[in-house]
Amino acid sequence: MQRITPFLWYDDQAEQAAEFYVSLFPNSRILETTKYGQDAPGQPAGVMTVRFELEGVEFQALNAGPVFHFTEAFSMFTTADTQEEIDRLWDALIADGGEPSQCGWLKDRWGLSWQIVPSRLGELLSDPDPQRAQRATQAMLAMGKLDIAALEAAANG
Repeated sequence: MQRITPFLWYDDQAEQAAEFYVSLFPNSRILETTKYGQDAPGQPAGVMTVRFELEGVEFQALNAGPVFHFTEAFSMFTTADTQEEIDRLWDALIADGGEPSQCGWLKDRWGLSWQIVPSRLGELLSDPDPQRAQRATQAMLAMGKLDIAALEAAANG
């Protein structure tokens, strides 16, 4: 078991969110679900926590009502090797009420922020040629969903 685990607070849809996230990433699974007891605060006999794993990283999700909300100060950063993978993740995460943002960021239907980033982006932004890096940076800043071919074209001038 990992020693540090991201803990995500949901109003009442932790189980649905965990099941959805697990469906998007290979090597992912639900590990454990606990329920509130009849005398517990919250939703009696409803799901209290869901422990799940995405690509080998463990997360804990809690149903505890609308006390706290996600902000962009915490986001799920995921890399993708192909445009097809970027498109698949982006489209799935903004479906049913998610919101696209800029520079590869979006919010899913529960308000959790995600960054869907091409694996190649770090190389482009840190290119030894500062002009190539600057062109790639400017292209990225103008995008919502990141486009690998457009980033490459911008870097190449």
